[in-house]
Amino acid sequence: MEYNGPLILLPTAIVLILALWSRRALEPLIFGAVVGTVMIAPGNILGSLAEDSLAVMTNGTVAWVILVCGLMGSVIALLLRSGASQAFATSLTRFATGRRSSLLASWVMGIILFVDDYLNSLAIGTSMRKLTDRYKVSREMLAYVVDSTAAPVSVIIPISTWAVFFGALLEENGVADAGQGVWTYVQSVPYMFYPWIAVAMVPIVISGKIPLMGAMKKAERRAREEDKSVPPGAEHIDEEIAHLEPRTGVRGNLWMFILPMASLAFFTWYFDLDFLKGLYITLAWMVVALIALRILKPGETFDNALEGFKSMIDPLAILVAAFLLNEVNTTLGLTEYVITTAEPLISAELLPVIIFTVMASVSFATGSNWGVFVIILPIVTSLANAVGADMTLVIGATLSASTFGSHACFYSDATVLTAQATGCTPFQHAWTQLPYALLAAALAATAYIVLGYTI
Repeated sequence: MEYNGPLILLPTAIVLILALWSRRALEPLIFGAVVGTVMIAPGNILGSLAEDSLAVMTNGTVAWVILVCGLMGSVIALLLRSGASQAFATSLTRFATGRRSSLLASWVMGIILFVDDYLNSLAIGTSMRKLTDRYKVSREMLAYVVDSTAAPVSVIIPISTWAVFFGALLEENGVADAGQGVWTYVQSVPYMFYPWIAVAMVPIVISGKIPLMGAMKKAERRAREEDKSVPPGAEHIDEEIAHLEPRTGVRGNLWMFILPMASLAFFTWYFDLDFLKGLYITLAWMVVALIALRILKPGETFDNALEGFKSMIDPLAILVAAFLLNEVNTTLGLTEYVITTAEPLISAELLPVIIFTVMASVSFATGSNWGVFVIILPIVTSLANAVGADMTLVIGATLSASTFGSHACFYSDATVLTAQATGCTPFQHAWTQLPYALLAAALAATAYIVLGYTI
C-alpha cells in the first residue's frame, strides 16, 4: 500500500513514544518496524518482514558495522584482560587529578582519535570510565563528552571515514568533479556549524559555565552524593565485561594500549580510511604479541577475543533493529514526504536552515545519518540549483543535520556504541545529552539563518 499523508510518520512516532515510556530502545524499534510492515503489506506481513530483514542482514553497510563493532569488542577485551587499559588509566592519574581534568582528558583524546567515530567512542569510553568513576563522574556525563568528540570531530576533520564516504557521494551526484569530492567536502567544513558548536561546548559544560540541565543534573547529583557513577538499570553492562579484568599476576603495559590505538589510526588511514582493514591488522598482531610475550596463554587470548565479540551483541541487536526501521521508512517514503511538505517554504535565503532543521529531524527520528544523506543529496542539490542557494553552505547544513542525528538519536549507531563503551543504556545517554544537543542545534540554525541572508 502507498501512503502520501501524515500516516507515514506513524511507525517513527510509535518508536519515539514507546522509547520514552519504556526507556528502552530495542523493543520500540522492533514494534515500529512491525507496524510499518503492516502498513506496507497488510496481506503479507510475515513475507514482507522476512524480506526486509534479509535485505538488512545482507546489506554491505550492516555487515561492515557488525564486523567492525564485533572486532572492536575483541580488541577492547584483549586490552582489558592484558591489563593494558588499566595501565593507561593509571598513567593518566598523573594528569587527570579530578573530575574536570579527567573529562577534559577524554575530550582531548576524542579530538586526537579523529580517524573514525567508532574507534573514538569504543576506545575512549572503555578506557576512561574507571578513571572518571574514581572522581564521581556519572557515566552519562562521560558518554556525553565521548559522543561529542566522535561524529562531530570526525566530520570536521577531513582525514576520516566521513570525508571519504561523503566525498564519493558528492562526486556521484555531480556536485563535485571526479576526484574532487573530498576537496568539495573540505570547502563545506567551515559551514558545518552543528559539529563545531557541539565540540566547542564540551569544555564549557565541563567547566560549569553552561549549567547542568534536566536528567544530566540528576545523574551528576547521584554520582557525587551517592557515589553511584553507574546509572540504575545499566549494571549489566559492567557485569558483561567483569570477567575480562586483568588476571592475577598480569602486569599491564602502557605500550600495549598506545600501540594498538596508534595501529588502528595508522592502518585505517593507510588503507584509504578503511577501518575494517585497520582492525584486522591490529587484532592480528595483538594476538601474536600477547602470546609471544606470554602476557596471555594462547587459549585464553582467543577465548577473550571471542568474549569481546559477544559483548557487542546487545548494541548490535539495537543497530540491526534501527536499520530495519530505516528500511521500512524508506519504503514508506518518509524522507521524501518530509521534504515535499517543507518545499513550499523554501527560498535561497532560508534553504540552509530549512535543510538543516528538516533533515536533522529526519535523521533523529530514523537513527540514520549516512543513509539519510544518500537519499536526500540529489533532492538537496536540485533545490539549491533551482533557487540559487550557495552550494557549500547547503552541503554544510546537510552534513550538520546528519551529525545531529548521529549525536542525538537514542538508537543511532554512535549513541548505542558510546553507551555500551561508557557503561550506560542508550536511552540514559541520549536523554541526558539531548538538552545540550538541542542547544547546539539551535545555535547552528541561527547561524544558517544569518549566513543565508548574508552570503
